[in-house]
Amino acid sequence: MVDPLTDVIALLQPHAVFSKAISGAGRWGVRYADFGDPSFCAVLEGACRLVVDGERPVTLQAGDFVLLPSTPGFTMSGFEPVEPVRIDPKSMPTTGDVRHGTPGGRPDVRLLGGYFMFDSADAALLVSLMPTLVHVRGVERLSTLVHLVGEECATERSGRELVLQRLVELLLIEALRSTAGDDSPPGLLRGLSDAQLAPAIRRMHAEPSRSWTVAQLAKIAALSRSTFFERFTRTLGVRPMEYLLGWRMAIARDLLRRSDLRIAEVAERVGYSTASTFSTAFTRHTGQPPSHYARAS
Repeated sequence: MVDPLTDVIALLQPHAVFSKAISGAGRWGVRYADFGDPSFCAVLEGACRLVVDGERPVTLQAGDFVLLPSTPGFTMSGFEPVEPVRIDPKSMPTTGDVRHGTPGGRPDVRLLGGYFMFDSADAALLVSLMPTLVHVRGVERLSTLVHLVGEECATERSGRELVLQRLVELLLIEALRSTAGDDSPPGLLRGLSDAQLAPAIRRMHAEPSRSWTVAQLAKIAALSRSTFFERFTRTLGVRPMEYLLGWRMAIARDLLRRSDLRIAEVAERVGYSTASTFSTAFTRHTGQPPSHYARAS
């Protein structure tokens, strides 16, 4: 069975993983600037406060895991009022642990945090299908994966980059599927948790070359056309044909970057009967013809 979540993460192509230990004690607070790349954090011991821009404040405690797929600005602190120290995450030291607040002594909180990058040209599109903040509580598998990431980052063993890439893929899948549900924000996770929408989404991913209509997808979902359209749009945050177009263009970009297929072959694989109609759609979507995109990539 096709798994759209796995499809999306495979296309994102995470790489360049960085991880380090972080601790805080006493009166402390740090304000991280908008980062853009994905970041993660596991709480090993103690507790602290997290405020992500545009989201409600969250109290983090031991066993919690946080994923920010596009890392907007955020503040992390202890529980005493304090003016946070501003930090540029891209200028953090690459060696040694990070300590906030009172130096030395037993910390009030210990964390293992890190970030990575997405290699996909469609990262913004694919990340938009995910929640801004993923907060998971008490999933031991996530803590284990974060520990493995930290250990691998601290070594220079052969195969390190491939191991880290696979670990981060597992982190993403485990974190995202742990938060799927009816109370998820609009996006792919919420759509996959809808028992009637999920079969239609899976069919779109399984057969992107098919000439789908809203009526056909509604039939798969066992809903009327109007009900399906409204429910899909509300649940995923985009209209059905917009979602299908975005997915097709993501596949097309990946094929153009990673293979030597002719434009006509790429067009056929993503549901266009001729190379010219595909070129028109691709150019409208990306701002450049597929041949130019392939050469530039």
